[in-house]
Amino acid sequence: MIDTFDLLKTLSETDSPSGYEQAVSDAVTEAWSPFVDSFSTDRVGSLIAIKKGNGEGARRRILLAAHMDEIGLMVTQIVDHNGSGFLRVTTVGGVDKRHLYGQLVTVHGKRPLTAIIGGLPPSMMPAEKQGKPYAFEDLAVDPGLPYDELKEIVSIGTFISSRQPLRKLLNGRVTGKALDNRASIAAVAICLELLNGRSHSWDVVAVATAQEETRLLGAFTSAYSQRPDIAIAIDVTFGKGPGATDSGTFELDGGPTLDYGPNVHPGIYAALRKAAGAVEIKADISIHSRYSGTDTYGLQIARAGIPTGLIGIPLRYMHTMVESISMKDVERTGRLLAEFIARLDDTFIDNLIADMMDDDKKDE
Repeated sequence: MIDTFDLLKTLSETDSPSGYEQAVSDAVTEAWSPFVDSFSTDRVGSLIAIKKGNGEGARRRILLAAHMDEIGLMVTQIVDHNGSGFLRVTTVGGVDKRHLYGQLVTVHGKRPLTAIIGGLPPSMMPAEKQGKPYAFEDLAVDPGLPYDELKEIVSIGTFISSRQPLRKLLNGRVTGKALDNRASIAAVAICLELLNGRSHSWDVVAVATAQEETRLLGAFTSAYSQRPDIAIAIDVTFGKGPGATDSGTFELDGGPTLDYGPNVHPGIYAALRKAAGAVEIKADISIHSRYSGTDTYGLQIARAGIPTGLIGIPLRYMHTMVESISMKDVERTGRLLAEFIARLDDTFIDNLIADMMDDDKKDE
């Protein structure tokens, strides 16, 4: 049986910024391999696992997409200062520079280097910059090496990732880096494990997508190549906390969210609600009015269009080194996915619109 903390720890602490996902792809392969029938890796680096259903004839397919990349940094300059080497950087994905100063990082050069991100103390900054967040030109990545040695190991374009262990908090919560979206990778693993003990007629295509944080690339390409009948994206959503608005934020340990909006097919949303009710999982409703900001968009518009749903795991402090989640929400998400998949039958697609209308009437 999967130990949720151990799996999250392995996934969180595996460094794989967007576009540099091989290490986490290997970790996901190990986590999913006991539960699936085959693996492949596509041309852009997404990992694709197939779990065959027990339906007869040509089986329908559901695609589960959870992105495996994380935000990070990239080297833009190698700077010589009195013989010592320093690195200037830019972002890979939505990094908030306010959180970078004083952080420990790993520079993924020809060999990995431990480094810190430093800057001048406020009293040494120009008057116009005092009391303000550091800009990238004010920060330097310092591995403690001479310039000549550093430039032999690191080049322009080298990736840098945060170096942060996963830690337990109280009440089943954990904090660390890259829980966006390794939490969802873990939820898919739990789903696949549960399906090993259940009958399901559809094939499951579980995809750890590449480069979501920068361009949703893996969602577009995997949905196009795998031709699923329906798809579900699993990602994190904003958790409630001090200073956060009540609108669009959700309690940790309050269960996963079901998204509703233009990127979500109403029939998939309705079927997910039914599945949540069947296993007595509380699922809050999350709304997006235009674009969800997740893999859902890439899945939805592939080929002739794919009916798509979106499940969210509440997370505090998104895109920082101390992202926080409840492990129970990860486990609930896995249970919800397994229940949804086990309920799929040969009539699901044909009845998708009718089921959607019936559920709308029940809510009136």
